[in-house]
Amino acid sequence: MADLETARRCAGTMYANDRASKTLGIDIEIPAVGEAVATMAVREDMVNGFDVLHGGLTFALADTAFAFACNAYDALSVAASAQIEFLRPAIRGDVLTATATEDHRRRRSGYYSVEVRNQRGELVALFRGRSVAKSDTGILEKSGNP
Repeated sequence: MADLETARRCAGTMYANDRASKTLGIDIEIPAVGEAVATMAVREDMVNGFDVLHGGLTFALADTAFAFACNAYDALSVAASAQIEFLRPAIRGDVLTATATEDHRRRRSGYYSVEVRNQRGELVALFRGRSVAKSDTGILEKSGNP
């Protein structure tokens, strides 16, 4: 079982090399082991032809929170499956928060739920993901930061 310090070190190592999250302006917080909060402001270059946030970017935000939550254990984990339900549109200027929580975890797999909400607390999307650990150790060791 990982502790909060390990989870945060894993997140810091991941984020240091995460060009996609940085490009999208996603910030990450790790409030507890197996949990992650990702925040993103909806910019003008993120809206589609209907002037709402592109669904793929909503998915990217939720997937980012999922990735940081499931990699809290210093075991390199990847998504095996994921699905999203879009409940309401996000518009330019909204600030979205994706909160990932661990529902169930075993040695090599985990199940996570992510709620995406806007700055008014309105539910924008629900995401479910299943992770698979590719190794027992890895994130900190491979970064040279054990």
